[in-house]
Amino acid sequence: MTAEEIISLGESVKQGHLVTFYEARRAALSAEKQTLYKVADDVRRHFRGDHFQTCSIINARSGRCPEDCKWCAQSHKHHTGINEYPLISAQEAVDMAVHNARKGVGRFSLVTSGRRLTDKEIDHVVDIYHKVRQETHIDLCASMGLLSKPQLQKLYDAGLRHYHCNVETAPSFFPNLCSTHSTEDKLQTIRWAQEVGFAVCSGGIIGMGETLEQRIEMAIFLRDDVKAASIPVNVLVPIKGTALEDRPPLSTDDILTAFAIFRLCNPKAEIRMAGGRMNFANHQAEAIRCGVDASIVGDLLTTTGTGGIDDDMNLFRSCGRDPKPEWAGGDDSK
Repeated sequence: MTAEEIISLGESVKQGHLVTFYEARRAALSAEKQTLYKVADDVRRHFRGDHFQTCSIINARSGRCPEDCKWCAQSHKHHTGINEYPLISAQEAVDMAVHNARKGVGRFSLVTSGRRLTDKEIDHVVDIYHKVRQETHIDLCASMGLLSKPQLQKLYDAGLRHYHCNVETAPSFFPNLCSTHSTEDKLQTIRWAQEVGFAVCSGGIIGMGETLEQRIEMAIFLRDDVKAASIPVNVLVPIKGTALEDRPPLSTDDILTAFAIFRLCNPKAEIRMAGGRMNFANHQAEAIRCGVDASIVGDLLTTTGTGGIDDDMNLFRSCGRDPKPEWAGGDDSK
């Protein structure tokens, strides 16, 4: 695809055109990378403006997961030496939520290992979220696996408006990475979450051995089948002890191209930098200028982020983005 064709594609997206697989592939393979990145950011600006959405995820239950996801340090199939613990206390979660709110983070999420929580565990996290809501107005999210519709309803009734459930990769590649649940299992939870009223955050991990075509497949699947409101794009961090510990890293161009293609295929969604930012630590500003308008900030689950929240906020502002939360008035907590 020539530079002129990429520019024309971007203009058509702004007019409502949905990028096809063929168009996305031609754009991704184009030698005109800088044009691709610039056009993706132009589409971002058209649909999303300059606000930059931030969220913080807290590992609220770690390890001992019965699933066999090949990338995950928390699977019982892997021996990674991570710290294992049950659900955190309400006070610990509240303290972290208040800290993030005071730092100006827009959204706060508890993330738990395992296939799903029990009803009793859902009641515990609902109590946590009620206590968080008493202390701060920070937006709330949860990532708690393949929950049932009644469980999702309890979370919604507790004041959450976002639920996270990654599809992880293209449907055609997922069976190569996990055998204990399926893409359709994830879609069922996502559909229930949307029926309850949640905006769904769903993305995946690139660099797990998928092809470029499968990255594009995932991007279009998230648009057409998932209808994701927010798309976290993680870059694999191979963890010693997992089945993917020897995966070679993606190039910076591969990573930036992925962000741009996810934006062109999902022009109205939040495209979020997520795990694996250390893989392109010196190129994060470039990634932001490839159509990214959101990021997870601070430390990330079982791997460490690229810096603290203050460093992240300064980076976003240096790129001309406004990370101030929608809920924040004069006081960034309650």
